[in-house]
Amino acid sequence: MPETFKVELDTPIYKGSVSCNTGLFINGKFVDAVEGGTIDVINPSTGKLLTKVAAATSKDVDIAVEAAKKAYKTSWGLKVSGAQRGELLMKLATLLEANIDEFAALECLNVGKPWSESKGFDMKLTLQTLKYYAGWADKVHGKTIETNEQKLAYTRHEPYGVVGQIVPWNYPLTMVSWKIGPALATGNVVVLKPSEITPLTALKLAGLVQEAGFPPGVVNIIPGYGATAGAAMSLHPDIRKIAFTGSTLTGRKIQEASAKSNLKVVTLELGGKSPNIIFNDADLEQAVKWTAIGIFSNSGQVCTAGSRIFVQEGIYDAFIKAFSEAAAGVNTKTGDPFAEGTIHGPVVSQTQFDRVMGYIDAAKAEGATTFIGGERHSLTEGFFVKPTIFTDCTPDMKIVQEEVFGPVAAVVKFKTEDEVIEMANDSNYGLACAVFTENVSRAIRVSNALEAGMAWVNCNVTTEYNVPFGGYKQSGYGRELGAYAIDTYTQVKAVHINVGLRI
Repeated sequence: MPETFKVELDTPIYKGSVSCNTGLFINGKFVDAVEGGTIDVINPSTGKLLTKVAAATSKDVDIAVEAAKKAYKTSWGLKVSGAQRGELLMKLATLLEANIDEFAALECLNVGKPWSESKGFDMKLTLQTLKYYAGWADKVHGKTIETNEQKLAYTRHEPYGVVGQIVPWNYPLTMVSWKIGPALATGNVVVLKPSEITPLTALKLAGLVQEAGFPPGVVNIIPGYGATAGAAMSLHPDIRKIAFTGSTLTGRKIQEASAKSNLKVVTLELGGKSPNIIFNDADLEQAVKWTAIGIFSNSGQVCTAGSRIFVQEGIYDAFIKAFSEAAAGVNTKTGDPFAEGTIHGPVVSQTQFDRVMGYIDAAKAEGATTFIGGERHSLTEGFFVKPTIFTDCTPDMKIVQEEVFGPVAAVVKFKTEDEVIEMANDSNYGLACAVFTENVSRAIRVSNALEAGMAWVNCNVTTEYNVPFGGYKQSGYGRELGAYAIDTYTQVKAVHINVGLRI
């Protein structure tokens, strides 16, 4: 039987125990992996082992899919009313809310994010999302379409059945809610793979799925490596749809696997290199604060991070001075996620630390100026990177073109509106953008011209559970959150009923 991870915490912010089962959650119970493999889970704030969790392989994927198929045919899907599905989702949200501090603490341990972010943003958005889709469950409906008086024509929005879902490590539990909320509300059953780096809160939520009374097999949560469990899900002939959040490289592999297997429907939320544009007439103080949030929150490990910062020449010097002061302030509040006042934590792993430092080294080699940061934080352990600002950047530099996924900002000076629109759109990505100006006409004109699925005006990364989230170009396709996500988890059937035609 799988073991339970448990640790007692006595910190200034959280005092108490945190725990979760370390097995695979399949068919309503926790089990060991068929081949007995495990994955080391590391605390990024210390670099030390937290625990080990079961590692799913293709054999476990097969078992989970079979359990999901059975549940879909017997105890979920069109066998259960939307009202009943909504009740169970709401019960899950209620149980999560009752245990929210423990979930927040577990996320701090596993991801390294400060308590203020884990509790104040991640857990809040997770709860909002689950409650929102609980309310949607009995509101999924088609349309009656007028053709002629001899026929009744209407549409049904039906679930796919078994849905595969693969979530990333930067917002582990929040991404689980974005995936399972609309999937379950619309009657699908789920096989979900959390990131092997940050699986703990997903496994803890699996215990609440059990407690809430979901029928066995409706939700299956199986940690595993992408190359094994993720690949098996992408190729599985009985998974009818797969939703993935992560890198563009992996998204390509999932798309290819769909083509090679059963042409499963694919939804992708991939990388980003979001432009953050500050015009001369922007409110400087507000622009600096929002820009700092846009690139330094969650240690820059945000797909929508405003990492390409374009500043108009008339405000450039004042902006750089204030922005560097903001970065220095963030740096002084770096450290233990459970310490009072911490707002900047580590990046998630040694691999990610090395990746971020590699981009920093490349920027220096290409001639960018390190205005502030650009090195490891002086803390003696953990994967901490100082908030970093590069100036004298040109559009062709790696630091400007490629996603770093760390607290690293590349600043580019511009002259005209047309010039900055062209530079901002010179990217393979198109996830999000931000525009800072007091001119309403310019705000609308520029946000309309930017090739991105989301635009923020005079704010940044203010994601809402009821507003669609997704990108253009190589940032993926399909939408999460809001009513638009409901559409991505249903397929439309047109029904034609003859009420008077004679031949």
